[in-house]
Amino acid sequence: MNPQAKLIFAISLLLGTTITISSNHWVLAWTGLEINTLAVLPLISKSHHPRAVEAATKYFLVQAAASTLVLFSSMINAWHNGQWDITQLTHPTACLIMTAALSMKLGLVPFHFWFPEVLQGSSLTTGLLLSTAMKLPPMILLFLTSKSLDPALLTAMAVLSTAIGGWMGLNQTQVRKIMAFSSISHLGWMAIIVTYSPKLALLNFYLYAMMTTAVFLTLNTMKVLKLSTLMTAWTKAPSLSAILLLTLLSLAGLPPMTGFLPKWLIIQELTKQDMAPAAVAISLLSLLSLFFYLRLAYCATITLPPHTTNHMKQWHANKPINASLAMLITMSIMLLPISPMILTMV
Repeated sequence: MNPQAKLIFAISLLLGTTITISSNHWVLAWTGLEINTLAVLPLISKSHHPRAVEAATKYFLVQAAASTLVLFSSMINAWHNGQWDITQLTHPTACLIMTAALSMKLGLVPFHFWFPEVLQGSSLTTGLLLSTAMKLPPMILLFLTSKSLDPALLTAMAVLSTAIGGWMGLNQTQVRKIMAFSSISHLGWMAIIVTYSPKLALLNFYLYAMMTTAVFLTLNTMKVLKLSTLMTAWTKAPSLSAILLLTLLSLAGLPPMTGFLPKWLIIQELTKQDMAPAAVAISLLSLLSLFFYLRLAYCATITLPPHTTNHMKQWHANKPINASLAMLITMSIMLLPISPMILTMV
């Protein structure tokens, strides 16, 4: 793909996201979502592989259906209340359809089936876009309509997302699919808190996006697509492999890493809202995803287990780590000490 085309798609992605997150009218928000979808489709299918074309087709169908539901829900609300304002979503049927539409956009259970398949058919850089930037507009819409949505429904979807995201990721050997189920599991934590503390859900999303970006860029630098390749990456880039271990533990939410901060705050807020059983359930279910993070870390750094892989050991690369990647990884690991300052902002 030539640089001019990439620039056009990047500007379109930026434009679509900006329109959606800055609009007050549902039609403008829908327009931004559609621009985003059309801009990312060529990026998914750029490799001309049948798997990439299949992923682009699935992504288009799901996103088009979700955008149609967004428009349909806003039309029902406007028909009954005469309001196109995003924050004035009050009709019960419109709220239910909007919850389904945004869940489909994000990849929450039970609308999650498309996400691992699309991520598997994309490159690592496109997968990073799908896991972070493409989830920002629906997340902002969820933030704006959070007061209108049903807390019980979102809690049920959140617990199921954490359970299925952890359970389905256990037997995966493809790194992109593991990261897809990781994303579904993290979305569960955001969905359970969004009606009670929308700012906390947004903080969780920003920290998740930062840690996921660090993991994807590290994997892209080491050219790793599956576990068998990750097992031989130590000889090629030992420093990156060691840092990947810490970043994965942060993504898993283990103290004293950055990833522990949002989970700690969410459990604290759920306890304040008399939702201790839900907090206990989602905490225990996140142990499932902890298992595959530890397996990734084990394959990357701890040992080279006996395996029948066709990959030869890589030559050691003396190329220095990119400065922006190093800064991103440092923030993904070491932000916990400034949590009092972050708490004052939330």
